[in-house]
Amino acid sequence: MSDWREAARLNALRQLDLLDTPPSEAFDRITRMAAQLFDLPIAAVSLTDQDRQWFKSRVGVDHTTIPRAKAPCAQVADTGAAVVIPDLLADARYEDCLLARNGIRFYAGASLTTRDGFSLGAMCVLGTQPRQVTVPEMKALTDLAAMVMAQIELQHAFGRIDPLSGLANRNQFVEDLEDLAKESPHGVCRAAVLIDLASPEQLSTTSRVLGTAYVDRMVKEGAFTVDAAVGGEVRAYHVAATQLAVLVPAGVEEQGYAATIIQALDASREVGPSCYVTSVAMGVAPFLVGAAAPHDVLRMAHNAVGAARRTRSKISTYSRVEDTTYRRRFTLLNDFGAALEAPDQLRLVYQPRIDLVSGACTGAEALLRWTHPILGPVSPGEFIPIIEPTSLARSATAWVIDAALRQLGRWRDAGLDLRLSVNVSATNLLEEDFATNVLHGLARQALAPARLELEVTESAMMENAEQALSILEVVAAAGVSLAIDDFGTGYSSLSYLQRLPAHVVKIDQSFIRDLTGDERKRALVTTMASLSHDLGYRVVAEGIETQAVLASVRHAKCDEGQGYFFGRPMGEDRFAAWHGAWLGLEDVTIPA
Repeated sequence: MSDWREAARLNALRQLDLLDTPPSEAFDRITRMAAQLFDLPIAAVSLTDQDRQWFKSRVGVDHTTIPRAKAPCAQVADTGAAVVIPDLLADARYEDCLLARNGIRFYAGASLTTRDGFSLGAMCVLGTQPRQVTVPEMKALTDLAAMVMAQIELQHAFGRIDPLSGLANRNQFVEDLEDLAKESPHGVCRAAVLIDLASPEQLSTTSRVLGTAYVDRMVKEGAFTVDAAVGGEVRAYHVAATQLAVLVPAGVEEQGYAATIIQALDASREVGPSCYVTSVAMGVAPFLVGAAAPHDVLRMAHNAVGAARRTRSKISTYSRVEDTTYRRRFTLLNDFGAALEAPDQLRLVYQPRIDLVSGACTGAEALLRWTHPILGPVSPGEFIPIIEPTSLARSATAWVIDAALRQLGRWRDAGLDLRLSVNVSATNLLEEDFATNVLHGLARQALAPARLELEVTESAMMENAEQALSILEVVAAAGVSLAIDDFGTGYSSLSYLQRLPAHVVKIDQSFIRDLTGDERKRALVTTMASLSHDLGYRVVAEGIETQAVLASVRHAKCDEGQGYFFGRPMGEDRFAAWHGAWLGLEDVTIPA
C-alpha cells in the first residue's frame, strides 16, 4: 500500500473515534454471532492501527491488542479483501506469528470497508485446528463485516460526524467548547480558526459548471489536508458546507497556527484544479473560555473570514468594531420589514429642483427617511445599501411610489404644478410587473404620467440591460419621465445610453461639489452636459451648495440644479412653506 493511501486509511480510522473506546454490546452481539456461525472459539472486530491490531469487540480473547506485524488482519487492511488461512503453520508468512505461537491454526477475515474504500481492519474468526471454509460461510462472514460497518457508521454519524468529510460536525464543535468551558478556568484565552474553502460566489459558480461532485471532492480533500496539518492531537470540525474549524492549542500563537494550515492547503491545491476556481480564506476568533458561547465563537470567526475575503487577504482576525457594524446592519435589515407596516417609522422628504434659467421650482426629489423605534433616525446612506440587494427593495420602492403619488395628488389639489422624482433600484428593474404597477398607481390617483419621474442609476440599468430597457420603454411610452441618476459614476456606456428612453441626466454631486476650485472637474461637467444635450437629455446638476458653484454649472449649460443652496430635503408642510416663499420672491431668476 502506498504511503499516501495508508495515511488516508489511518486518517479515516481515527476520524471514527473508535480506537481505545469501551466495549459495546452492539458490536459484541455481532462477534458472538460470528463465533457461533463458524463454531469456533475465537472471533473479533479487529481494527488495524499504525502499529497494532486493536479489538473493538472480542470473544475468546483476553487481551485487547496485538502487534500489527505479521497479523493476518493487517493483510486484510492492506488489501481490502477477505483473507482465509486454513493453517497458519503451513503458511510461510504466518508460521512464526504471534497467533501461531499461541496455538491458533485457522484464520478467516472479511474487510471492514468504509464508503470511501478504506479498510479499517477485519471481522475475523479463529480456531485452534486447521480447517477449510465454504462459500456460504464466507458470504456470512462478509455480511457480518457489513453489519459491523453499518453499526460503526450509525454510531459515528449520529448527530456528531459529517458523512461527507468524516470530520466532527458543528454539534460536536459546540459540545467540545461547552466541555472546554467546564474543564478550564474561566478567563483563559483561546482561539478558533475557521477555514472557508470557497466563497459563496465561487461555490455557486463551481456547482453550476462542475457539479456538486466536484465540490464534494474539494471538501474531502480540504478536510483531509486540514486534519493532517493540525495533527492527531487536535480535532478538525466540518461546521458548514465548505467551512472547517479547529481550536488552536493552548499557548500557541493563532496567526502562525492559521498560516501553517493555509500553507498546507495551498500546497495540496497546487496539484489540483481547485486553485483556479476557488480560494481559501481563514478567520481567527480569539475568545475567553466560558465567556463566549460556542455559536458566538463561530459567528466571530465567520466575520473574520468575511474581512479576509473583502481585503483579498487569506487570514484575518476578528474585529469587535466591525462586528458591531455588522450587527447593526443585520438589525436594520431585520427591522425594515416591520417599518414598512408601521404608520410612523417611514416618511418622505422632498428636495426642490430649480430651473437654472427661469429660477422656477420645476419639482422635487422624494427621499425616504426612517426613524427606527430604538435606534432613532437612520441615514438613508446607511439603510438603503442594506436593503437594495434584498427582496425588501421591491417593497420599499412600492411604498415610496405609493406615498409619492399620494403626495402628487395633494399638490395637484392645492394647485401646485410639480413633478416628483423617485429612485428605482436594480431589483425593481427585474420585476416583470413593475411598469404595470407604476401605471396602475398613477391611474388610482388620476395623475398625468408626466407628473412622475423615475430615477435609475447607470449601474442598475446595466445589471440586466435588455430587461431594464423593456420595462423602461413601457413606462416612458406611457408618459412617465425617466432620469439617469448619478451620471458619471457608473458604466457610462454610450452605445447603451443612446438607446435609453430617458429624458434627464443628473450629474452626480461628486463632480459638482468644489467645482470652482478644480479645472478638470469643470471641464468634465461641461463635456458631460454637452454630450447629454447632444443625446437629447435635459441636464440636472446635483449637490449645488454655493453661489460660485451655481455660476459654474450655469456656465456649463446645465438646465436644472438641486442642492442645499436652494433647499435641504423637507417634510411636506415645510416644503409647502418653502415653495410659497420661493414663488413669492419678486425676482425668481437665480443670479449668475
